[in-house]
Amino acid sequence: MPAPAAPTLKVDRKGNEGLVTIAGDWLVGQEHMRAVVGLHLVLAEVEHCARLRFNSSNLAHWDSDLVILVRAIQAWAESAEHRPSIELTALPAALQQLLALAQADHGQHTSDVTTTASALRWIGAQAFRGWGHLVESMDLIGATALNIIPALLGRVHARFADLITLMQDSGIGALGIIAVVNSLVGAILAFVGAIQLQRFGAGIYIANLVGVAVTREMAPIMTAIVMTGRTGGAYAAQISTMQGSEEIDALRVLGIPPLQYLVLPRIAALVAMMPVLYFYGCLMGLAGGMVVSVAMLGLSPTIFLGQLRGAVDPPEFYIGVTKSICFGAFIAISSCQIGLRAGRSAAEVGRAATSAVVAGIIGVIVLDAIFAACTNVLGI
Repeated sequence: MPAPAAPTLKVDRKGNEGLVTIAGDWLVGQEHMRAVVGLHLVLAEVEHCARLRFNSSNLAHWDSDLVILVRAIQAWAESAEHRPSIELTALPAALQQLLALAQADHGQHTSDVTTTASALRWIGAQAFRGWGHLVESMDLIGATALNIIPALLGRVHARFADLITLMQDSGIGALGIIAVVNSLVGAILAFVGAIQLQRFGAGIYIANLVGVAVTREMAPIMTAIVMTGRTGGAYAAQISTMQGSEEIDALRVLGIPPLQYLVLPRIAALVAMMPVLYFYGCLMGLAGGMVVSVAMLGLSPTIFLGQLRGAVDPPEFYIGVTKSICFGAFIAISSCQIGLRAGRSAAEVGRAATSAVVAGIIGVIVLDAIFAACTNVLGI
């Protein structure tokens, strides 16, 4: 008896029409592909299509696994706002009869529970989508970790010139906005602190407040947020554009892993430059705080710097550097992962960039909260 053929699912989109090609053996007992995974792939590609067709010319054996997939696509089309049309004539006749029975039975029992079913369907879809994104992220992190040593030994498909260009863009190109943001944050901290400390005659301690707040918290987190909007969004847009123009498919055809050629250089560039930008942000933040302290409290720069040297210990910088490295790795990985899973339309480029910025900012804040909890427990 021949071995079952692996189930495959391919989605092609031309304008407002999508073509879903189903091939192989779609059986529940096979573990090569599940209906839920296939559903996510189809919906990601044909979300805004007006018409959807099927091609089952290479379909071999099938059972309820394929019925579940097609029925789920029908349910999505029925609940979508633009209600795309689905053409089932290319599917096997037996499958069409089963789908007709399932749709008729569905129509008899949904009138009383439409709202509840829709809410549960939405919750379930979001749960599956979130779990899928988490699995993809863990897979990318694991693959990146496995490629670290080969990358250090020069055994990956990546160009050193690309790494230098990316480091220049994420490093030197970001100095201006990093300086503006961190200097203003340092000035705001000094301004607010000076108003409160003056009431107690403790204006000299403004250097302590600005020094600890900037080096430990504000410089790493503000630098990370700026790099999320500036570099993370750019990474997602670049990779999603390559996905839409089929450049990533071309790399795979040539035997070049996209992870090594596209993702690893971006992660390495951002991780390498974030500590440098952190120290630069600290310098700008402390300078902004010193300017306000001199202007409002009449402190001399010598007194401010002397008080600052006694207030900021080396562990504060160690924590800030560790945060900046973790923030940089998270921003690069999440942005590249969002770009890789983007669709192939032009609209997906904007969605990928927006999603990367939102995910990056939220992730940076969550990571900072985790750092704060850990350092508090460790007494650092």
